Amino acid sequence: MEREEENKKEGVSSYRYWVREATAEAAPPPLPQKLNNNDAAPNAPPALGSLWNQAGTWEEKSLTKWATDRLKELLGSVGSLQFSSGKAEIIDVNRCVGDAYLVTVRNKKRVGYTYELSLKVEGEWSLEDNAKRVKGSLDIPEFSFGELDDLEVDVKLSEDKELSHKLKQLIRLDMKQFLEPIRLKLGQFEQELKDR
Repeated sequence: MEREEENKKEGVSSYRYWVREATAEAAPPPLPQKLNNNDAAPNAPPALGSLWNQAGTWEEKSLTKWATDRLKELLGSVGSLQFSSGKAEIIDVNRCVGDAYLVTVRNKKRVGYTYELSLKVEGEWSLEDNAKRVKGSLDIPEFSFGELDDLEVDVKLSEDKELSHKLKQLIRLDMKQFLEPIRLKLGQFEQELKDR
């Protein structure tokens, strides 16, 4: 206690903050140096992703705009299918909702997506000795990266009172044949997404 009072009188503190009082023996503070590309890491492989992320840590990039446009383009090019009693074609992509992304983790590139689709379909069937124009949609409720083998399509027909239940079932079965060409186009989409 007496020593603290003596130190206060002399202006000496019992606690010393080492940064405040640099001695002549201490190393000088480092000076900033501008690095060029050769100085950074000459033997390191080039990093994926942005220039700021040279360590290849987590980085996520949205590819949703590109993916949505590309899906509409690919699915619009499926064309028409010929069935035993008629033919149909995909007219338009009514709904294409979801997201796609590219993630760089530990200098490895990973892609993914989740989408929902609704495709407008029109066709003509020769049923009971007369031709019927039929409109409907092919709905794919949800699909994501790597799950194309589990793809399911729901066929919805526009309300047409002239068609019997049996004929509607036949048309639905015919329209489900669009599943394989759609699966092929989505497989092409996945490959293009991986290659980005």
